Amino acid sequence: MDGLKTRIIDHELAYDGTQLAPHWIYRNYDLMGDAVVAFIGPATVTTDHMVDLQDVKANAPIYSPKMLHFIGEWFHDSLDIAVLTQNLFIREVYERLLHRGIGELSRRGNDIYYQARKLSVSIATKSSVSVLMHTGLNIDTDGTPVPTAGLTELGLKPFIFAQEVLDSFARDHELWRQARVKVLAR
Repeated sequence: MDGLKTRIIDHELAYDGTQLAPHWIYRNYDLMGDAVVAFIGPATVTTDHMVDLQDVKANAPIYSPKMLHFIGEWFHDSLDIAVLTQNLFIREVYERLLHRGIGELSRRGNDIYYQARKLSVSIATKSSVSVLMHTGLNIDTDGTPVPTAGLTELGLKPFIFAQEVLDSFARDHELWRQARVKVLAR
């Protein structure tokens, strides 16, 4: 169970917020332990399945006709570390976009923008046994409730980009784990 497990799910799956649940990855894809999966599908998250209370209070449901989704689960109980891991994941996505030569990008907190239009959504939360993260990158943007940009507009193939992000993030995750265990504590 050592190391971060990753997988691309090659069939379309609609994201509605219920996937942000403990052991969802293990139950559905047999990845036990810390893991991140990626898949493509629409996103429709109503306020009754949202964990972002600011969006709930604003009655701001999430909708995108097609997104590249990442679901992550880590088995520790620190929401602070979950939010920091989410931030590192978003930074990885941002760096991969920059590495691909995408300009006119900005990052505010855990949101990525292209030409001032929202490219991503992301949230981290805590369950009874783990912490969870969802990050979604728009692919297509027809009918989104806010001005958005998508991977299609950026000329990126979603699964190829997802694999780059997963591989790079898993390498970094292993380096963080090694850094933690190689230190002589006094």
